[in-house]
Amino acid sequence: MKRAQKINPLEAGMHGLFFLCGFVAVAFVLVITVYLVISGLPAIREIGPVNFLLGTTWDSKNKTNPQYGILPFILTSIYGTAGAIVVGVPIGFLTAVFLAKVAPPKVAAVIRPAVDLLAGIPSVVYGMVGMVVLLPAIRELFQLRAGDTLLAAILVLAVMILPSIISVSETALRSVPREYEEASLALGATEIETYFRVTVPAAKSGVAAAVVLGVGRAIGEAMAIMMVAGNAPNMPGLFKSVKFLTTAVASEMSYASDGTLHKMALFSIGLVLFIFIMMINVVLNAILKGEKE
Repeated sequence: MKRAQKINPLEAGMHGLFFLCGFVAVAFVLVITVYLVISGLPAIREIGPVNFLLGTTWDSKNKTNPQYGILPFILTSIYGTAGAIVVGVPIGFLTAVFLAKVAPPKVAAVIRPAVDLLAGIPSVVYGMVGMVVLLPAIRELFQLRAGDTLLAAILVLAVMILPSIISVSETALRSVPREYEEASLALGATEIETYFRVTVPAAKSGVAAAVVLGVGRAIGEAMAIMMVAGNAPNMPGLFKSVKFLTTAVASEMSYASDGTLHKMALFSIGLVLFIFIMMINVVLNAILKGEKE
């Protein structure tokens, strides 16, 4: 007969602690999900899903006939996030390749702390710099009445997502075994060809994760965007003042009265934003799972 293994109290305690931490993380997600559903669905039912999601007018201050259409917010969030990805991902990805494979150690030692500093800067500081530097530049360059536009929001978001993309992509590129590159070089490929045809494809899962982190940062940002986008509920246009889903909630929650349709509609916007982020995560996991199989 096999002798029963003695249970180490310390090991059992650590297993219990790990289980508790995992349970708490899942519980937080469930609580947030349930709360948003309970708080957001009443307004959607009262306004009507079509009028709420596809309505083009948001006029919450109208006392006689308020309107709560969030299509401009949805499209603005999509366009703004997509624009930030188009601008920020190539810059961040190429910077990661440079730091991981090309940069001399002394140069990399200067750039990496700068990237880490970008990650630590509060979003309100990005907004202040955007207001002082970016908005006047856009106004003068494009001869506009005001510089607080969707273009300004895209540029600010593109800078804000750079640290996530650079750090995660660089880590993924460094994790590729050196043997892959040595085999490519032995076959006559140049270093640049090796980096982009061997190293990058081998690290594509990590690079994809970096992009999704950037998307999450871009779509969830509020304070900096509120300071540079104009905060007007217009249909999106590159040189128009706009309002994102996040800024709609942040700018109006403070004066929306409890129990009113206005406040419930803001919770509904939060529910829509939460669903967007969940969809992005589901799509990423599906892509990464398909790549591993």
